[in-house]
Amino acid sequence: MELAKDLILVIGRIFTILPLLLVVTLVMGKRSIGELPIFDFLVIITLGAVVGADIADPKISHIHTVVAILAIALLQKFVARLVLKRRKIGRLITFEPTIVIKDGQFLRQNIKDIRYSIDNILQMLRERDIFDIRDVHLGIVEANGKLTVHKQPHKDIVTAEDMGIKKAKGNMTYPVIIEGKLYEDVLQALSLSEQWFKDELKRRGIKDLDRVFFASVSEKKEIHVSLAKDFPPGPPVHH
Repeated sequence: MELAKDLILVIGRIFTILPLLLVVTLVMGKRSIGELPIFDFLVIITLGAVVGADIADPKISHIHTVVAILAIALLQKFVARLVLKRRKIGRLITFEPTIVIKDGQFLRQNIKDIRYSIDNILQMLRERDIFDIRDVHLGIVEANGKLTVHKQPHKDIVTAEDMGIKKAKGNMTYPVIIEGKLYEDVLQALSLSEQWFKDELKRRGIKDLDRVFFASVSEKKEIHVSLAKDFPPGPPVHH
């Protein structure tokens, strides 16, 4: 009789805790279930442990589990907002993108710093249908552990614009402003001055860096600017 009660209790908890967990996950946002930065990864693990213990052990107070789930969700939302407003804090609790391949050459020290092996990188290249490292102009391990690849120009997909035109040089773009903060080291690496960049912005009618949400400069010195002002997103995308 006692066993039957425990089984009914476990089944009842499944039907109550999983809907709550679904709502909490949706509120936490797409970031937690898609990219999984390290903090969100820890949040998901903790939620799984809390829910698993609650379902498996009828002796655990159900209300305590509910409070724990809500508290974890609120903490995640708070940290997510904090990371958006304070990029320095964001860099402390997550990984920075790391360049691991440059012009077909492995950057040994960078790979070592993120504790990857050559085998890891080669596997991720094969998953992107790249079997020759010489085809890679730039390989970056992102904060979520995935590998982003920019191919050499002559190995890239040919577009209508390229028909009959041989690419002499790639046109990789580099972030220079993120949320109003200017990264002078990027400009220096591109042999560009801060004054040149500001003059280019002024030509576009932008005198205040705080107006810029994101800006990038290409290897051909082409600038792309996205202002902090919100624009209509256009038609919604449904699934």
